[in-house]
Amino acid sequence: MKAAIYETTGPAADVLRVVEVADPTPGAGEVLVRVACSGVHPSDVKTRAGMRGPLAFARVVPHSDGSGRIVAVGAGVDPARVGQPVWLWNAGWGRADGTAGELVALPAEQAVELPNGVDFETGATLGIPAITAHRCVFADGPVSGQTVLATGGAGTVGSMAIQMAKRGGARVIATVSSEDKARHARALGADHAVNYREADVVEQIRQAAGGRGVDRIIEVEFGGNLDVTKAVIAEGGTVAAYGSVTEPEPALPFYPFMFMNVTLRMVLAYTIPLAARRNAEADISKWLAEGALKGVVADRFDLDDVVLAHQSVESGQRIGVTLVRVSDEV
Repeated sequence: MKAAIYETTGPAADVLRVVEVADPTPGAGEVLVRVACSGVHPSDVKTRAGMRGPLAFARVVPHSDGSGRIVAVGAGVDPARVGQPVWLWNAGWGRADGTAGELVALPAEQAVELPNGVDFETGATLGIPAITAHRCVFADGPVSGQTVLATGGAGTVGSMAIQMAKRGGARVIATVSSEDKARHARALGADHAVNYREADVVEQIRQAAGGRGVDRIIEVEFGGNLDVTKAVIAEGGTVAAYGSVTEPEPALPFYPFMFMNVTLRMVLAYTIPLAARRNAEADISKWLAEGALKGVVADRFDLDDVVLAHQSVESGQRIGVTLVRVSDEV
């Protein structure tokens, strides 16, 4: 089969190659999926760049998320699943072979059936963004009647979090860095889009929250936003953080948070507890079937242009998920 690979870490143009490799076969409890689209996320490009440590395998086919159709099953998997359209998660987590190849074998539970009418592009935008957002929004209970702040509201997780929190009955505030991103956030359901590069971001958030603070923060940059968090979090509020790039080891304001009874939750998509993941899959499938959850695609590249796809993600300018189109015959 044709696949993108790298055998050493470094810049995309230096280490990524598209080559022919042996077709995988599904083992016990696995399915074999012909990949239609592969999603490229910051974690994928950071791993390829060497920012997550040395290579765990001699050769890596990158990317954790994707979509496609089951073409074979291993022992113990219902043969009726053959032909099923699916979206994929954690394909490349702890494994050498991700979704940037024409075929991928992975545990059957990591291939979730796509509802009727949902296309492969949408399927490939789920995985890390949708499961992370679901965990951040709902891990600490329902959000009905609450005010939820999604920082980085035009990002892949932020876009999903806006939709899910709104679906859950919350007032949703999103922070963004441009008017284009503000329009995007509002189109997905945000009640207020706050440009953090204009005026006083704390005052804007507090006004949007009706002056009482926010109950839940879905946080893309925990350390970098701590001062804002302290100023806008409501008593008893929750911060669910899935990133802290600019301040990876921030100084925690323990006593201010303690006296506010603030809950801090760190979220990593790859290791979310199984029960929580199952809840996320069920809700995501339901909302997709109802047309209540949209995947946002930023860029599309063919497999031969996988280097450009990685560079698109690294640019930091996209709104939505960068996709690699792997196979048209799915």
